[in-house]
Amino acid sequence: MGKATLTISSRNYSSWSLRGWLLCRMAGLDFSEKMVDPQTADARQELLLLSPSVLVPRLTHGNVEVWDTLAIAEYLHEIAPDARLYPADRALRAHCRAISGEMHSGFYNLRSALPMNLKAKHERFKVFSGARADIERIKTIWRECLDAYGGPFLFGKPTVADAMYAPVCTRFHTYSVPLDPQSQAYSDHIRDWSLLREWTEGAVAEPDEIVELEVEF
Repeated sequence: MGKATLTISSRNYSSWSLRGWLLCRMAGLDFSEKMVDPQTADARQELLLLSPSVLVPRLTHGNVEVWDTLAIAEYLHEIAPDARLYPADRALRAHCRAISGEMHSGFYNLRSALPMNLKAKHERFKVFSGARADIERIKTIWRECLDAYGGPFLFGKPTVADAMYAPVCTRFHTYSVPLDPQSQAYSDHIRDWSLLREWTEGAVAEPDEIVELEVEF
């Protein structure tokens, strides 16, 4: 595969940038990073959940440009099939796509109530009722996958689904969301994943701060 560029915004706040970056690393893609200033209008709208952004994550690979995280996942799956971003088994692959799509298009209350912030840690955080159903649904998805496929990743080995749910693991940690033992073990495993640790180190080193996302409850 030729050299590629992945356009991202804040490592600390942008969950979609994290997902795109994880997918590229999982695929073994040789890529450089291009940072969009998180203070620009489009980037701030994406981070503040006011609108989706076509700027991040955005993969440029030769003459191909791909935005939208799931579109990036599908493109990488096509050009790097040996990376097994999706399970080899058709039924598992369909299941993986279904829960990845659910994360991609749903859980808005969770996103609004628990914005990603890798630098923060809230020991006591009141989660409003609208987000609780999202949390319960995510825990159910995790337990079903872990029971069915044996862990430690959702489908045994890292897949698109883990990239999609990785930011949720950081959110649960940031806001001290109580988890059942099985879900907690998965969340801890993802947070200790070498790729996520690498991303987090970069987030901690970021100088930027977006006041609207520095929630204090």
